[in-house]
Amino acid sequence: MPTGTPSQRQAESFLASPEFEQAIASDDGLAAQQHLDAGRPIYDGDERFPDGLVKKYPDGRKQLVSVSADGQVSIIRDL
Repeated sequence: MPTGTPSQRQAESFLASPEFEQAIASDDGLAAQQHLDAGRPIYDGDERFPDGLVKKYPDGRKQLVSVSADGQVSIIRDL
């Protein structure tokens, strides 16, 4: 029997799809910039920090963070 809700299964299916890979490959950064312009931080991967994410703030600050399985964000250090 499948696990998760229908919406979770749909999201997992999309994340494994060629359409998602195409969207990532052709990303121009517009949505991220729109979030920053609206005053919201964004999260980004960086090859230099394989064990964490980089949280970027609208004012230009950056922090290396980790996110637990339950969604709790922990600051590792300022960058």
